Amino acid sequence: MNPEHASGYVDRLATAAKAKVAMLERFRSRRNADDPALLKQQAERKAISDARDIRNAERQAAREAQAAQAIAEKAAAKQEKIALAAAQAAEAAAAARRAAALPAEQKAARDARYAARKARQR
Repeated sequence: MNPEHASGYVDRLATAAKAKVAMLERFRSRRNADDPALLKQQAERKAISDARDIRNAERQAAREAQAAQAIAEKAAAKQEKIALAAAQAAEAAAAARRAAALPAEQKAARDARYAARKARQR
């Protein structure tokens, strides 16, 4: 075996061992679940998340209220159109009754004038 290759192999083994030790130290130095700083950080994240959920719920409620208002406005406009159409129909029916009654009134007035003229001639 070539001594140059052997020293490279030993160097690689030493580097790998150092990396394993460093990983183990990083793992051991991690905060425990009971660490007050970690608990505080988790509480802050939970508060931020809850506030975001509340804001989203408020936005959704506002969108739903706006949609309900739009539906109510459309229904009111439709009701107004129906009322206007009913008023126009009633007005048209009254005009038709007046138009139908007009010839009869004119005939009655003509007959009255004729009768008055005949009465004066006698």
